[in-house]
Amino acid sequence: MAGKLYVMGTPIGNLGDFSPRAVSVLSECDFVAAEDTRVTVKLLNHFEIKKPLVSYYEHNKYDREDEILGKILGGETCVLVSDAGMPAISDPGMELVKACHLHGIPVESVPGPTAFATALAISGMDNGRFTFEGFLSVNKKSRREHLDDIRLERRTMIFYEAPHKLSATLRDLYSTLGDREIAIVREITKIHEEVIKTTLGQAVIDYPDNNLKGEIVLIIAGAKEDKSEEVTLEGAVIMAQDFVSKGMSKNDAAKTVAKQTGLKKGDIYKAIQ
Repeated sequence: MAGKLYVMGTPIGNLGDFSPRAVSVLSECDFVAAEDTRVTVKLLNHFEIKKPLVSYYEHNKYDREDEILGKILGGETCVLVSDAGMPAISDPGMELVKACHLHGIPVESVPGPTAFATALAISGMDNGRFTFEGFLSVNKKSRREHLDDIRLERRTMIFYEAPHKLSATLRDLYSTLGDREIAIVREITKIHEEVIKTTLGQAVIDYPDNNLKGEIVLIIAGAKEDKSEEVTLEGAVIMAQDFVSKGMSKNDAAKTVAKQTGLKKGDIYKAIQ
């Protein structure tokens, strides 16, 4: 008889957020598939649990899938965890969950903290409709395509970002989206938890050197109703000059406003004082 896969959320900073049910399921399972066994063993040790660990992360997930499925099909119960938060959400796990469904293996949830939902809840941003965008790619082509796809997105957008990439991401978002309201949420559930309400333009100025620490969630206002047909060249130049006054180059300002208005970048660039 086949076993079962539990998809378990783990604390994103405060171990007090680990539920009694999660402790119980971990205590009773046969083995744990962990993104980083060094991280997970600390969690197990804290709750005085000893279980076999199988490494399952982005670069070995396909190699380990058959091993994990074999154990579950043999009757063992597996708990899937990532380093923090809910597995399979911008973390390894989606392929394993799919494979379990394909093989008729029961998949159950043990919910836990999820950074993007928690960040949105405390951000004060519009949460009636939102889209989770995950991490922007470091590949220039994929990154540009992703940014172009969301330029006119009307819903609130949520991104994850590492602190050492924050400044470049803020610049790219500002260049593509223009000056939008943003909440920078960091260190969720930790002692230095912080919500910074600002704008993309101001954030580019305030955080030019990756000078914010901790795991970061970016929540950005969606696009306003498109009224580009009402914007004259004179109005577009005023918009571009505003961007320049906030630190953007003339070229990037002209490009940003051209995307927002449909006017020609060259015409806007030539008219910027």
